[in-house]
Amino acid sequence: MQAFNVDQVRADFPILAERVHGKPLVYLDSANTSQKPEAVLKAMDDYYRHANANIHRATHLLSERATALYEGSRAKAAAFLNAPDLRTIVLTKGTTDGINLVAQSYGRSTLKPGDEILLTWLEHHANIVPWQLVAEQTGAVIKVVPINEAGELDLDQYAALLSSRTKIVAIGHVSNALGTINPVKVMIAQAHATDAVVLIDGAQATPHLVVDVQALDCDFYVLSSHKMYGPTGTGVLYGRAALLEAMPPYQGGGDMIASVTFEKTLYNQVPYKFEAGTPNMAGVVGLGAAIDYLAGIDRDAALAHEDAVLDYATAQVRQIPGARIVGEAKHKTGVLSFVLDGVHPHDAGTIMDQQGVAVRTGQHCAQPVMDRFGIPATIRASLGIYNTREDIDALVRGLHKVRELFV
Repeated sequence: MQAFNVDQVRADFPILAERVHGKPLVYLDSANTSQKPEAVLKAMDDYYRHANANIHRATHLLSERATALYEGSRAKAAAFLNAPDLRTIVLTKGTTDGINLVAQSYGRSTLKPGDEILLTWLEHHANIVPWQLVAEQTGAVIKVVPINEAGELDLDQYAALLSSRTKIVAIGHVSNALGTINPVKVMIAQAHATDAVVLIDGAQATPHLVVDVQALDCDFYVLSSHKMYGPTGTGVLYGRAALLEAMPPYQGGGDMIASVTFEKTLYNQVPYKFEAGTPNMAGVVGLGAAIDYLAGIDRDAALAHEDAVLDYATAQVRQIPGARIVGEAKHKTGVLSFVLDGVHPHDAGTIMDQQGVAVRTGQHCAQPVMDRFGIPATIRASLGIYNTREDIDALVRGLHKVRELFV
């Protein structure tokens, strides 16, 4: 493991040398999708050049290579999350796919009318809509934990909402809209005291935090490769082995079977029971390479660097006339969300783009958060391990340009 050196890290990401509208690219949209290091790009290219074949289904050399790479990434994902067993790692299309799998397999097969699903006001739409669908299918009821003005969960209300009727708790580890880090370990323990099963949406946590599913004691944990410097279209669902064993398949076809006749199909063992069809092999190889890349740096030092940049950004944006930060939780990471008086965020984003600064504007797939604060949208600057104070200085210059044009 190497000491964290941001200049060296930046050199690993080819796209950071791009120019946008004639200006050097300043990429502050990693919560949307992160950029990819050369090692990830090379791993995927090497797969297509030297190992492109379907997995698990042939005896020729290319298939053996592809299978070894694919299953190697599963092992890397297990180590990354400190999962106890390779059987607990289901390779998915991403966080959304993982949540839908749990909702439609575990939720649909266990929930009954009057059972309760507990969510929070901080959730991404991907951790709301699948539960609404399964609630409509089963007669279950959704309850929601409120947030305070700082964008933190009301933990007293959380405790009050938990009851014997609570069957599933689904919580984001880190808010994509505000950056709030939720105290999920404590919340998991409280939920387990009522015999509820807990799913953690880790899409925004895994790029920043070291995650140990055994220490958290969660029942399910989901993540997306493309948030943590890997390719799009791949992700991981961790699930307790006993739960996965008892769950029915979510989709049918391909490698999720052991035997098929017209009278009866016997399903494959976990995790393959949940991996129907030809997977995104190159993407899974890229996921493995991204995990290797993160394992090669000092994660604690990287987080300290990111948080120092976030603190600097917060202080600088706070000094801009008319700027108001949305979400100032005591424990947060990776995200600075704010509004400018008299300027619609979409207009600000367009002007910022002309300055070479990539930020996201809108609801960030978290409309309930915007509704809670009574705003239509925010400007969101989100950080990766490659961002610097100089990036924040460019952000601030861009915001002053916005004010010149609109205020």
